Amino acid sequence: MNNSAIITSTAAEAAVKCRKKLHRYNQYQSLIPGLPDNIAQICLSLVQEPLTLYSVCQSWRRLVYSPLFPLFYPAYISERPSTLVKNSVEFANFDPISAKWQLLPPPPLDPPLRLLLRHLPIQSVSISGNLIILIATTNHMLRALFRPLVFNPLTHKWTYGPPLATPRRWCVAGASQGVVYVASGIGSHYNLEVARTVEKWDLKSYNSYNQPQHTQCNCTSEVKNNSNHHHQQQRNNPTCGVKNKGWKWEKLSGLKDGKFSREAIEAIGWREKLCMVNVKGDAAKEGIIYDIESDTWQEMPEGMLVGWRGPTAAMEEEIIYTVDESKGALRKYDQENDSWIEILENEMLKGEQHMAAAGGKVCVVNGGGDGLVVVNVVAEPPSLVVVETPVGFQVLDVHILPRMNVD
Repeated sequence: MNNSAIITSTAAEAAVKCRKKLHRYNQYQSLIPGLPDNIAQICLSLVQEPLTLYSVCQSWRRLVYSPLFPLFYPAYISERPSTLVKNSVEFANFDPISAKWQLLPPPPLDPPLRLLLRHLPIQSVSISGNLIILIATTNHMLRALFRPLVFNPLTHKWTYGPPLATPRRWCVAGASQGVVYVASGIGSHYNLEVARTVEKWDLKSYNSYNQPQHTQCNCTSEVKNNSNHHHQQQRNNPTCGVKNKGWKWEKLSGLKDGKFSREAIEAIGWREKLCMVNVKGDAAKEGIIYDIESDTWQEMPEGMLVGWRGPTAAMEEEIIYTVDESKGALRKYDQENDSWIEILENEMLKGEQHMAAAGGKVCVVNGGGDGLVVVNVVAEPPSLVVVETPVGFQVLDVHILPRMNVD
């Protein structure tokens, strides 16, 4: 009986050792038998569809997600449940290789972000590989963010940006060349000075991997004078009382009036400029352009303004794309002729509300917020595919960012 137990135990140990050896073999097997890995990497990187490699074996799957493989760009969305029972906001990313959605870690906020009404939107930007939440709302109509929230896909972590002098809603939000811009908007009440304010935050002035330096509390006087708000700020932000060295908002040349505080507006970074219009859709609107280098404002060219009839985004800050939401036409701006060139027209592009562009793809949220339309604008002819969003959720915004690291 004892001998039988010993034999069984020995066999089990041998099986475990065999599995460990097989695991090590699978983990460290060469990419292509007979070729050095550096040569195999070059060969595999020439495959135009990474999904093909993902489906073959584990070692190729690891290569696709490694820094050695050419970039592909997942879509990141903010979303809320489509039912009215729950109105919390979550964040997710879509991996085009595995064709799967993955929830991001929740932002470090208590209470969580809410979307109470369609007219109290979340405003976010993507910059330097980060997702930045600038404007949002919690329950009880409180302003949620006295300082921005920053999500880094490489670390899977949220951090805090510098506090705004005046937290606000219905403002202009944009980014260009590593700098975030906020303009106009309404604070706790309408104020013309705030409605004309323009501020920037240069992410390059601080390494987000460094630890913040301890100094005096950096909350605004408006927050400090309201003990309830200050207590709420300390709950929302564990770094309240901590100032990020080098991260700050700087004031720029102001707007001539407060006409850009009517709704949430996107400032599109394009060729060292920021382009924006004050009203969405086909309604009569005004358009202005901010010259980043000279810190000056100018009127938007007539042709650009006339064709700006829906969500707009810039590819690598070089080519501006827009969707005519009433016709479902995707167009790009021709600066030389001050006109818009049509790329394609499709029923699925009608009523689009949000848009992002990167890596040769234009990604648009459909009118109902229950799907993404992805257009390959570098293909000939341009191609279009639809990506279904998580069941039971409505998409609020979309960004294209670097892929998240996988374990």
